Amino acid sequence: MVRVLYVTGWCRSGTTLIGNLLGEVPGVVHAGELRYLWTNGVLGRGTNTLCGCGREIPECPLWSAVIARLAGGDPDKAVRHAERAVRLQQAALRTRHTERRLADARSARTPHPAVADLAGLYAAIASEADAGLIVDTGKFPAEAAALCGAPGVDARVLHVVRDPRATAESWRRAKAYIPPMGPVRSTGYWNAFNLASERIGRAFPGRYLRLRYEDFAARPRAELARVMAHAVLDAEPPVSAGGTADLGVNHTVTGNPDRLRRGPVEIREDDAWLRTQPPAARALATAVAAPLLRRYGYPFAPRPAPAALQEA
Repeated sequence: MVRVLYVTGWCRSGTTLIGNLLGEVPGVVHAGELRYLWTNGVLGRGTNTLCGCGREIPECPLWSAVIARLAGGDPDKAVRHAERAVRLQQAALRTRHTERRLADARSARTPHPAVADLAGLYAAIASEADAGLIVDTGKFPAEAAALCGAPGVDARVLHVVRDPRATAESWRRAKAYIPPMGPVRSTGYWNAFNLASERIGRAFPGRYLRLRYEDFAARPRAELARVMAHAVLDAEPPVSAGGTADLGVNHTVTGNPDRLRRGPVEIREDDAWLRTQPPAARALATAVAAPLLRRYGYPFAPRPAPAALQEA
């Protein structure tokens, strides 16, 4: 049985950092946004082809071994496998497919071929990396839903939420290989991904945990310990009481460009968006997210903390 912690929610919510921190726990592999292994690593059509270790994905010892295991060491077969995997993802594992994948998981019927392929990929990673837990920060709710009923997979789901105004401000600017996105589109995705993620919690409450980014940033050690307990990890959180950590090499397929950071990192809330976000952009994001703001504990009119508190 392969153990997986699948992280869902919307992008720019701190999931890459959370995944990399978990990857510092012995026996844990943070794979990044694993969905893009085939697009980036084999077909070369993605936004970035670097593994988190700094090598091109096909040259990374882990991913080259995983791809060879699944494709029998045949480059042509690897391309055909990748093409098929991408077609199946588009056909069955987009956010719009979340309810169908939940229905499959609840009924324990034969999974869609895309789900069987995903389970096989996790098994290959576990074997090649000798991993006790794989963290996938893919953030596609349909994948998380499917894993709750995938054969050979013991899945837990972590739903990470961040204030939609903060994510909209982060998306306002391009970041390395990721292009910008406007506040209406970003917040529309925020609504869709979070609502779909909630459905998993209602269907499989024992497998689901919700975490607000703001709570993690305020209490990183305690909140990471809560995540680790959910993932059945019996170890000390790799974060000090003061919120500092030391990041080593990871093997993330893709994700936020910050995944390439190494060395000491201080975990604290990034509230610069409260001062830099244009009023019109904030108003648009607030209007689009209004039905969900109170549910997640976010005020309609957020304000920066007083200067004295920021300096404390």
